Amino acid sequence: MKGDKPSTVSGTTIMARSLDEQREMTDYCLVQACLKGDGDCFAELVARYKNLVYSIILKNINDREEADDLAQDVFLKIYKNLAAYSTEFKFSTWVMRITTNHIIDRHRKKKMDTVPLEDYAHEPALNKESSPEDIVIKREEARRINKIVEGLPDIYKVPIVLYHKQGLSYQEISDIIGEPLSKIKNRIFRGRKLLKDTISQSGYDLVV
Repeated sequence: MKGDKPSTVSGTTIMARSLDEQREMTDYCLVQACLKGDGDCFAELVARYKNLVYSIILKNINDREEADDLAQDVFLKIYKNLAAYSTEFKFSTWVMRITTNHIIDRHRKKKMDTVPLEDYAHEPALNKESSPEDIVIKREEARRINKIVEGLPDIYKVPIVLYHKQGLSYQEISDIIGEPLSKIKNRIFRGRKLLKDTISQSGYDLVV
């Protein structure tokens, strides 16, 4: 194209694209360009999906600094595995699968602060008349319930997060985790019941 500047990556000559051109390219075209050595196109993929990746991680980890580090790790994995991407799935689904698997791996290696308590526990909002004692009691209850949530097995925790927090369908979760649809439905049902029973036994209420 007129005005494009050629560059060489790993011995391959490529034509630099403008930002507007990159933004108009489909995900698949960007992937193919990356595989040919166009690093700018990967930057465009990062720009498109950084919010998605970060939101999934942050909903599982209550530490923004660590979430930033994990997001970088996820995009490094995405970059290294671009050649394995298949158009059988949307690129966003593939990105979510890598992100979710990375979180699961992290769960296994380290006990983590997990899904925010308020996503599962039903608690009345504090009003202006709430006393300092009410606030302390509420925070202590939140801490206790959060401990229960942290103990939920990964096979239940991850699909519940994707369903309730990301708003994904059963089929989308099935595609991301790589498990049959029936198994995903079963895990979400069992996860809800386990979470509800455990919290109820602890004297708290739960709406799922």
